[in-house]
Amino acid sequence: MRRRKAAIFFLIFGICLITLAVALNIGWILLNLREVALLVFGVIFFALIITGLVLNTIFLVREIRRNERQDSFLNAVTHELKTPIASIKLYLETLKARDLDEAKRREFYDVMLADSDRLLNTVEQVLQAGGTREKQERSRIAEFDLTGLVRESIETVRTRHHLPDTAVKFAAPKDELNVRGDRSGLQSAFINLLDNAVKYSREDTRISVRLKNSRLKNKAEVFIRDNGIGIATSELKRVFRRFYRAPNSSTQNAKGTGLGLFIVKSIVEKNRGKVRAESRGEGRGSTFIVQLPKA
Repeated sequence: MRRRKAAIFFLIFGICLITLAVALNIGWILLNLREVALLVFGVIFFALIITGLVLNTIFLVREIRRNERQDSFLNAVTHELKTPIASIKLYLETLKARDLDEAKRREFYDVMLADSDRLLNTVEQVLQAGGTREKQERSRIAEFDLTGLVRESIETVRTRHHLPDTAVKFAAPKDELNVRGDRSGLQSAFINLLDNAVKYSREDTRISVRLKNSRLKNKAEVFIRDNGIGIATSELKRVFRRFYRAPNSSTQNAKGTGLGLFIVKSIVEKNRGKVRAESRGEGRGSTFIVQLPKA
């Protein structure tokens, strides 16, 4: 409601500025242009009006884009909540109405559990996005082995998406890579990145995860590469914005809320790290690099 009022105010403000600009032009024609002082004053005033119009237009364009992203987010969240609930309800009604054999019942239970996980994941993403600006609790900061954390995240995603062992390749240095931070938060960030890699991959999912010890920068680096739809060069920085989804037909068909990468960036930065995306273009896969300071 507040955004709508602001947009209406600036729209009316722009119309008033345009009207004033036209009135000034007519006034200059009617007045004696040989009056230098009046001419200089008019030029300065006209320049200020033009500046106001430009700023007003920029604000309106940004406001429209923000509203479009929020509308897209609401539609995506509604879909992500409604679909698993409808699926669970259907399976429960089937179990109640029919006498099924044990194998079929177990299959239904597995599907309902998967839908419950999907529902819980959506709720957690929304809650995390709402709390990303909160201060990190000091009690959650601890030193841990990054290799073990990434390996656990990979196993979680493999199980969630029923991937074969060959779908995700993991390479790590022999020595331990200890970092200091919020372990559970960083695990959530890596699971988000791996989920995205699966979601936007082709049918033959192939993901490469590499853990690197960068001694020069005293950093630990994690590279997550997929063989998916890729990202246009102009979109590489925008994909980390809240509610943002790249304008790609394949991207729009994929399920999601537009919050995953925003949450990843917020968590990594809270742990004094950096995250960036790389891609050679659409259809050529993408790589996400997470940098974390070593303990």
